[in-house]
Amino acid sequence: MLAELDATLAALAPRLGAPAGVPQALAGGITNRNFRLQLGGRDVVVRLPGKDTGLLGIDRSTEREATEAAARAGVGPEVVGFLVEPPCLVTAFIPGRPVEAEELRVPPLVDDVAAALRVVHEGPALRSRFDSFAIVERYRATAAGRGAPIPPIYVKLADGAHAIRQALAGPEHAPVPCHNDLLTANFLHDGGRVRIVDWEYASMGDRYFDLGNLSVNNGFAEADDERLLSAYWREPCTPRRFAALRLMRIMSDFREGMWGVVQTAISQLDFDFPAYAQEHLERVAAGLADARFPTWLEDARGDRP
Repeated sequence: MLAELDATLAALAPRLGAPAGVPQALAGGITNRNFRLQLGGRDVVVRLPGKDTGLLGIDRSTEREATEAAARAGVGPEVVGFLVEPPCLVTAFIPGRPVEAEELRVPPLVDDVAAALRVVHEGPALRSRFDSFAIVERYRATAAGRGAPIPPIYVKLADGAHAIRQALAGPEHAPVPCHNDLLTANFLHDGGRVRIVDWEYASMGDRYFDLGNLSVNNGFAEADDERLLSAYWREPCTPRRFAALRLMRIMSDFREGMWGVVQTAISQLDFDFPAYAQEHLERVAAGLADARFPTWLEDARGDRP
Protein backbone atom coordinates (compact mmCIF):
# COMPACT_ATOMS: atom_id res chain seq x y z
CA MET A 1 0.00 0.00 0.00
CA LEU A 2 2.77 2.44 0.90
CA ALA A 3 4.56 1.66 -2.36
CA GLU A 4 1.36 2.37 -4.30
CA LEU A 5 0.86 5.65 -2.45
CA ASP A 6 4.49 6.65 -3.01
CA ALA A 7 4.15 5.98 -6.74
CA THR A 8 0.96 8.02 -6.90
CA LEU A 9 2.49 10.95 -5.02
CA ALA A 10 5.51 10.88 -7.33
CA ALA A 11 3.17 11.10 -10.34
CA LEU A 12 1.23 13.96 -8.74
CA ALA A 13 4.30 15.97 -7.69
CA PRO A 14 4.92 17.76 -11.04
CA ARG A 15 1.37 19.14 -10.92
CA LEU A 16 0.61 19.53 -7.23
CA GLY A 17 3.99 19.70 -5.56
CA ALA A 18 5.90 17.41 -3.25
CA PRO A 19 4.15 15.94 -0.20
CA ALA A 20 4.95 17.30 3.23
CA GLY A 21 4.67 15.34 6.43
CA VAL A 22 3.39 11.82 6.97
CA PRO A 23 0.20 10.78 5.13
CA GLN A 24 -2.67 10.01 7.49
CA ALA A 25 -4.86 7.05 6.55
CA LEU A 26 -8.55 7.92 6.87
CA ALA A 27 -10.77 5.24 8.33
CA GLY A 28 -14.29 4.31 7.27
CA GLY A 29 -14.08 3.24 3.63
CA ILE A 30 -14.65 -0.37 2.53
CA THR A 31 -13.94 0.12 -1.18
CA ASN A 32 -10.93 2.45 -1.45
CA ARG A 33 -8.05 3.78 0.61
CA ASN A 34 -7.99 7.47 1.47
CA PHE A 35 -5.12 9.53 2.84
CA ARG A 36 -4.95 13.06 4.19
CA LEU A 37 -1.71 14.92 3.54
CA GLN A 38 -0.17 18.20 2.43
CA LEU A 39 0.57 18.65 -1.28
CA GLY A 40 2.05 21.91 -2.45
CA GLY A 41 1.00 23.54 0.80
CA ARG A 42 -2.63 22.40 0.46
CA ASP A 43 -4.49 20.09 2.83
CA VAL A 44 -5.87 17.37 0.56
CA VAL A 45 -7.32 13.86 0.47
CA VAL A 46 -5.82 11.35 -1.98
CA ARG A 47 -8.10 8.46 -2.92
CA LEU A 48 -6.57 5.23 -4.20
CA PRO A 49 -9.21 2.99 -5.82
CA GLY A 50 -9.65 -0.55 -4.58
CA LYS A 51 -9.06 -3.60 -6.77
CA ASP A 52 -11.42 -4.11 -9.73
CA THR A 53 -13.83 -1.39 -8.61
CA GLY A 54 -14.99 -1.04 -12.20
CA LEU A 55 -16.86 -4.30 -11.60
CA LEU A 56 -18.91 -2.46 -8.99
CA GLY A 57 -20.13 0.01 -11.60
CA ILE A 58 -17.69 2.77 -10.68
CA ASP A 59 -16.52 5.08 -13.46
CA ARG A 60 -13.65 7.21 -12.20
CA SER A 61 -14.09 9.90 -14.85
CA THR A 62 -17.73 10.28 -13.85
CA GLU A 63 -16.68 10.42 -10.21
CA ARG A 64 -14.41 13.36 -11.03
CA GLU A 65 -17.12 15.05 -13.10
CA ALA A 66 -19.74 14.62 -10.35
CA THR A 67 -17.38 15.83 -7.63
CA GLU A 68 -16.58 18.94 -9.65
CA ALA A 69 -20.28 19.64 -10.18
CA ALA A 70 -20.99 19.14 -6.48
CA ALA A 71 -18.14 21.51 -5.59
CA ARG A 72 -19.52 24.20 -7.90
CA ALA A 73 -22.89 23.76 -6.18
CA GLY A 74 -21.28 24.24 -2.77
CA VAL A 75 -22.03 20.66 -1.76
CA GLY A 76 -18.89 18.60 -2.45
CA PRO A 77 -15.13 19.09 -2.02
CA GLU A 78 -13.02 20.87 -4.64
CA VAL A 79 -11.18 18.60 -7.07
CA VAL A 80 -7.47 19.35 -6.86
CA GLY A 81 -6.09 16.61 -9.09
CA PHE A 82 -6.94 13.48 -11.04
CA LEU A 83 -4.87 10.76 -12.66
CA VAL A 84 -5.96 7.91 -14.88
CA GLU A 85 -2.70 6.05 -14.24
CA PRO A 86 -1.85 5.50 -11.50
CA PRO A 87 -5.54 5.97 -10.73
CA CYS A 88 -6.35 8.54 -8.06
CA LEU A 89 -8.57 11.47 -7.21
CA VAL A 90 -7.29 14.35 -5.10
CA THR A 91 -9.78 16.62 -3.36
CA ALA A 92 -9.44 19.48 -0.92
CA PHE A 93 -9.80 18.39 2.68
CA ILE A 94 -12.98 19.79 4.20
CA PRO A 95 -12.40 20.82 7.82
CA GLY A 96 -15.45 20.01 9.87
CA ARG A 97 -17.07 17.42 12.04
CA PRO A 98 -18.71 14.09 11.30
CA VAL A 99 -22.50 14.08 11.21
CA GLU A 100 -24.51 11.57 13.21
CA ALA A 101 -27.40 9.71 11.59
CA GLU A 102 -29.76 11.06 14.24
CA GLU A 103 -28.98 14.62 13.13
CA LEU A 104 -29.88 13.88 9.53
CA ARG A 105 -33.39 12.84 10.50
CA VAL A 106 -34.49 16.10 12.10
CA PRO A 107 -34.29 19.85 11.50
CA PRO A 108 -32.18 21.71 10.76
CA LEU A 109 -29.99 19.12 9.03
CA VAL A 110 -32.78 17.21 7.27
CA ASP A 111 -33.74 20.48 5.62
CA ASP A 112 -30.12 21.23 4.72
CA VAL A 113 -29.59 17.78 3.21
CA ALA A 114 -32.86 17.97 1.27
CA ALA A 115 -31.77 21.33 -0.17
CA ALA A 116 -28.31 19.96 -1.04
CA LEU A 117 -29.78 16.96 -2.85
CA ARG A 118 -32.24 19.15 -4.71
CA VAL A 119 -29.34 21.28 -6.00
CA VAL A 120 -27.42 18.16 -7.04
CA HIS A 121 -30.47 16.69 -8.79
CA GLU A 122 -30.94 19.93 -10.73
CA GLY A 123 -27.30 19.97 -11.83
CA PRO A 124 -25.64 19.18 -15.17
CA ALA A 125 -26.09 15.71 -16.65
CA LEU A 126 -23.42 13.08 -15.98
CA ARG A 127 -22.03 10.65 -18.54
CA SER A 128 -22.97 7.44 -16.68
CA ARG A 129 -26.34 5.87 -15.86
CA PHE A 130 -27.33 4.29 -12.54
CA ASP A 131 -30.27 1.88 -12.76
CA SER A 132 -30.62 0.04 -9.47
CA PHE A 133 -32.79 -2.65 -11.06
CA ALA A 134 -30.21 -3.44 -13.72
CA ILE A 135 -27.35 -3.12 -11.25
CA VAL A 136 -28.51 -5.94 -8.98
CA GLU A 137 -28.70 -8.27 -11.98
CA ARG A 138 -25.28 -7.14 -13.18
CA TYR A 139 -23.84 -7.70 -9.71
CA ARG A 140 -25.35 -11.21 -9.70
CA ALA A 141 -23.75 -12.00 -13.04
CA THR A 142 -20.41 -10.53 -12.01
CA ALA A 143 -20.34 -12.42 -8.73
CA ALA A 144 -21.27 -15.69 -10.41
CA GLY A 145 -18.61 -15.13 -13.05
CA ARG A 146 -16.03 -14.69 -10.31
CA GLY A 147 -17.09 -17.87 -8.55
CA ALA A 148 -18.99 -16.28 -5.65
CA PRO A 149 -22.05 -18.24 -4.46
CA ILE A 150 -25.34 -16.45 -5.20
CA PRO A 151 -27.70 -16.40 -2.20
CA PRO A 152 -30.67 -18.71 -2.91
CA ILE A 153 -33.08 -15.94 -1.96
CA TYR A 154 -31.93 -13.83 -4.92
CA VAL A 155 -34.65 -15.09 -7.31
CA LYS A 156 -37.45 -14.23 -4.90
CA LEU A 157 -35.99 -10.79 -4.23
CA ALA A 158 -35.60 -10.16 -7.96
CA ASP A 159 -39.32 -10.86 -8.43
CA GLY A 160 -40.08 -8.20 -5.84
CA ALA A 161 -37.73 -5.76 -7.54
CA HIS A 162 -39.56 -6.31 -10.82
CA ALA A 163 -42.83 -5.36 -9.16
CA ILE A 164 -41.23 -2.19 -7.79
CA ARG A 165 -39.84 -1.26 -11.20
CA GLN A 166 -43.28 -1.55 -12.77
CA ALA A 167 -44.73 0.80 -10.15
CA LEU A 168 -42.25 3.65 -10.55
CA ALA A 169 -42.90 5.82 -13.60
CA GLY A 170 -43.56 9.42 -14.50
CA PRO A 171 -41.62 12.69 -14.64
CA GLU A 172 -40.37 12.52 -11.06
CA HIS A 173 -38.50 9.31 -11.92
CA ALA A 174 -36.71 10.77 -14.96
CA PRO A 175 -32.91 10.42 -14.65
CA VAL A 176 -31.14 13.20 -12.76
CA PRO A 177 -27.61 13.44 -11.33
CA CYS A 178 -27.55 11.37 -8.13
CA HIS A 179 -24.98 10.51 -5.46
CA ASN A 180 -26.27 6.95 -4.88
CA ASP A 181 -24.24 6.23 -1.74
CA LEU A 182 -25.58 8.44 1.05
CA LEU A 183 -24.05 6.69 4.03
CA THR A 184 -23.71 8.62 7.27
CA ALA A 185 -19.92 8.69 6.84
CA ASN A 186 -20.30 10.62 3.58
CA PHE A 187 -21.71 13.68 5.35
CA LEU A 188 -19.68 16.39 7.04
CA HIS A 189 -20.63 19.68 8.63
CA ASP A 190 -18.14 22.47 7.94
CA GLY A 191 -19.60 24.76 10.57
CA GLY A 192 -21.88 26.50 8.12
CA ARG A 193 -23.58 23.79 6.11
CA VAL A 194 -23.74 20.10 5.37
CA ARG A 195 -21.24 18.83 2.79
CA ILE A 196 -21.35 15.50 0.93
CA VAL A 197 -18.22 13.55 -0.04
CA ASP A 198 -17.41 10.32 -1.92
CA TRP A 199 -19.08 10.70 -5.33
CA GLU A 200 -17.71 7.50 -6.88
CA TYR A 201 -21.16 5.99 -7.53
CA ALA A 202 -22.64 9.23 -8.86
CA SER A 203 -24.53 8.84 -12.14
CA MET A 204 -27.81 9.72 -13.78
CA GLY A 205 -30.54 7.92 -11.88
CA ASP A 206 -33.87 8.09 -10.09
CA ARG A 207 -33.92 10.81 -7.43
CA TYR A 208 -36.02 8.51 -5.27
CA PHE A 209 -33.10 6.12 -5.05
CA ASP A 210 -31.05 8.91 -3.47
CA LEU A 211 -33.90 9.75 -1.10
CA GLY A 212 -34.53 6.10 -0.19
CA ASN A 213 -30.81 5.43 0.13
CA LEU A 214 -30.44 8.38 2.50
CA SER A 215 -33.43 7.14 4.49
CA VAL A 216 -32.48 3.50 4.90
CA ASN A 217 -28.78 4.15 5.52
CA ASN A 218 -29.52 6.62 8.29
CA GLY A 219 -32.36 4.88 10.10
CA PHE A 220 -35.20 7.18 9.07
CA ALA A 221 -38.60 6.32 10.52
CA GLU A 222 -41.72 6.90 8.42
CA ALA A 223 -42.30 10.30 10.02
CA ASP A 224 -38.70 11.19 9.12
CA ASP A 225 -39.36 10.16 5.51
CA GLU A 226 -42.38 12.44 5.37
CA ARG A 227 -40.31 15.28 6.79
CA LEU A 228 -37.56 14.64 4.23
CA LEU A 229 -39.98 14.59 1.31
CA SER A 230 -41.73 17.76 2.47
CA ALA A 231 -38.39 19.52 2.74
CA TYR A 232 -37.16 18.21 -0.62
CA TRP A 233 -40.30 19.12 -2.58
CA ARG A 234 -41.07 22.20 -0.46
CA GLU A 235 -44.68 21.12 -0.10
CA PRO A 236 -46.61 18.55 1.97
CA CYS A 237 -45.72 14.89 1.45
CA THR A 238 -48.10 12.90 -0.77
CA PRO A 239 -48.92 9.16 -0.59
CA ARG A 240 -47.36 8.61 -4.01
CA ARG A 241 -44.05 10.21 -3.09
CA PHE A 242 -43.97 8.47 0.28
CA ALA A 243 -44.58 5.11 -1.37
CA ALA A 244 -41.87 5.71 -3.98
CA LEU A 245 -39.35 6.44 -1.24
CA ARG A 246 -40.32 3.35 0.76
CA LEU A 247 -39.98 1.15 -2.32
CA MET A 248 -36.58 2.61 -3.13
CA ARG A 249 -35.43 1.90 0.40
CA ILE A 250 -35.90 -1.76 -0.52
CA MET A 251 -33.96 -1.34 -3.76
CA SER A 252 -31.16 0.45 -1.92
CA ASP A 253 -30.74 -2.57 0.34
CA PHE A 254 -30.94 -4.95 -2.64
CA ARG A 255 -28.19 -3.07 -4.41
CA GLU A 256 -26.11 -2.95 -1.21
CA GLY A 257 -26.58 -6.66 -0.56
CA MET A 258 -25.54 -7.70 -4.06
CA TRP A 259 -22.65 -5.23 -3.91
CA GLY A 260 -21.49 -7.16 -0.88
CA VAL A 261 -21.80 -10.44 -2.79
CA VAL A 262 -19.52 -9.08 -5.54
CA GLN A 263 -17.04 -7.84 -2.95
CA THR A 264 -16.73 -11.34 -1.53
CA ALA A 265 -15.16 -12.29 -4.85
CA ILE A 266 -13.00 -9.26 -5.67
CA SER A 267 -12.10 -7.24 -2.59
CA GLN A 268 -8.72 -7.49 -0.88
CA LEU A 269 -9.83 -5.43 2.11
CA ASP A 270 -10.16 -6.99 5.56
CA PHE A 271 -13.93 -6.82 5.94
CA ASP A 272 -16.72 -9.35 6.49
CA PHE A 273 -18.49 -8.90 3.15
CA PRO A 274 -20.57 -12.12 3.41
CA ALA A 275 -22.17 -10.91 6.65
CA TYR A 276 -22.65 -7.45 5.15
CA ALA A 277 -24.42 -8.92 2.12
CA GLN A 278 -26.61 -11.19 4.24
CA GLU A 279 -27.71 -8.32 6.49
CA HIS A 280 -28.87 -6.20 3.58
CA LEU A 281 -30.55 -9.03 1.68
CA GLU A 282 -32.47 -9.97 4.80
CA ARG A 283 -33.68 -6.38 5.00
CA VAL A 284 -34.87 -6.61 1.40
CA ALA A 285 -36.85 -9.74 2.23
CA ALA A 286 -38.38 -8.01 5.25
CA GLY A 287 -39.38 -5.01 3.13
CA LEU A 288 -41.05 -7.19 0.51
CA ALA A 289 -42.86 -9.12 3.26
CA ASP A 290 -44.21 -5.94 4.86
CA ALA A 291 -48.01 -6.05 4.84
CA ARG A 292 -48.02 -2.53 3.37
CA PHE A 293 -45.90 -3.46 0.34
CA PRO A 294 -48.93 -3.96 -1.98
CA THR A 295 -50.30 -0.59 -0.85
CA TRP A 296 -46.98 1.09 -1.58
CA LEU A 297 -47.07 -0.37 -5.09
CA GLU A 298 -50.60 0.96 -5.58
CA ASP A 299 -49.78 4.38 -4.22
CA ALA A 300 -46.57 4.65 -6.26
CA ARG A 301 -48.55 3.86 -9.40
CA GLY A 302 -51.24 6.33 -8.40
CA ASP A 303 -53.88 3.57 -8.32
CA ARG A 304 -55.55 4.99 -5.22
CA PRO A 305 -57.07 8.45 -4.86
